[in-house]
Amino acid sequence: MTQNEKTELRKYYRHEREVRFAQDSWLHILASAEFKAANRIASYLAYGSEPATQDLHQELHRQGKVIYLPKLLPDNDLAWIEWDGEISNLTQSGKIMEPKGTPISRASESEIEIVIVPALHIDRDGNRLGQGGGSYDRALARISAWKIALVHSGEITSEAIPAESHDQKVDAAATPDLIVRFRK
Repeated sequence: MTQNEKTELRKYYRHEREVRFAQDSWLHILASAEFKAANRIASYLAYGSEPATQDLHQELHRQGKVIYLPKLLPDNDLAWIEWDGEISNLTQSGKIMEPKGTPISRASESEIEIVIVPALHIDRDGNRLGQGGGSYDRALARISAWKIALVHSGEITSEAIPAESHDQKVDAAATPDLIVRFRK
């Protein structure tokens, strides 16, 4: 599949999401063994029709977990910054909000136990269709943490999503109703 075909898939899935978008919660994932055992969690701040993360972040902070949020670097890679949950410690960067502060070192990324990632669609093998910039693929390639993508109901598909050599699979995907774990 060509890059143009992936671009067309992204357009289709974005439009579909906008038409069906609902305000759901993914709080149920915090009851999983992975989240119960983890103390250092990387996540993202949702925008537009992405699965919401605000209630997840509030509950993780309430539980005393450390949360890292991504900051987009000039080379489209991601750096992770510890976030205290305060809106005042965020800054607008294009369409997204990013944390203020100093990124953790690449060596410290190994301390991250879970990475929550956005996705437009996930296939039955854990292939993730993201926004197309490759930022999460770069970051996920370095981090050996358990990786879970948040998607809306109906965005896990039995049809294969086109994957290129640089694309990183996720270990699980969560809808508002369930968690699907993928075999490696």
